[in-house]
Amino acid sequence: QVQLVESGGGLVQAGGSLRLSCAASGRTFSSYEMGWFRQAPGKEREFVAGISWSASGTVYADSVKGRFTISRDNAKNTVYLQVNSLKPEDTAAYYCAGRTTAGVWQSARAYRYWGQGTQVTVSS
Repeated sequence: QVQLVESGGGLVQAGGSLRLSCAASGRTFSSYEMGWFRQAPGKEREFVAGISWSASGTVYADSVKGRFTISRDNAKNTVYLQVNSLKPEDTAAYYCAGRTTAGVWQSARAYRYWGQGTQVTVSS
């Protein structure tokens, strides 16, 4: 069992940056694949980025490639999402998610554990 707590969201102008963090409880964090998703009002939750347990592999949604970077520090039980060059369409609640078994990165159903989300609002 693992609990995930996101932080780092906020209000930022277009072109700005934020660093989202997701702190995990539990001693087995280093064995979890982790992902970030986002959900805007009235829209379905969508995949943003994923990272393997060893950080050797990362995957991104096309809409964020080159602007967002996912990373993790297993010693601190934390996964990060650096979000740069923000656009108003990036406005959403951002969620981190974790799983112990491999699956389709982009499918929310493939993740067992979820945080409560952190809001990112980008003004134009």
